[in-house]
Amino acid sequence: MPRQNAQNGLHGGPIATLMDIGGSLAIASKGLNSTGVSTDLNVSYISGATLNDVLKIEGNCEKLGKTLAYTSIDIYNKETGKIIAKGRHTKYVTLAHLDPKNILKL
Repeated sequence: MPRQNAQNGLHGGPIATLMDIGGSLAIASKGLNSTGVSTDLNVSYISGATLNDVLKIEGNCEKLGKTLAYTSIDIYNKETGKIIAKGRHTKYVTLAHLDPKNILKL
């Protein structure tokens, strides 16, 4: 998988992967050991990043229900604070709630 696009910027694929991972970690931060399966992933690419940029990723679980979890993820250039991409990630979590390693109490 290419890391750079034709303009030598960070390719959109790795950014989408970071959105996927960021959404999953936001759900895990609520106490789920298993974080379900993706049902929807949306990425808005706002500005570019280069190969040597250090990125800051902020993920938030907006709602954790019995069936679905909704997350939002922002990716920034850590040095400049410039927003690189914004995303939303929805996951089906019904079966994830059954994991005996969960520390979440509903």
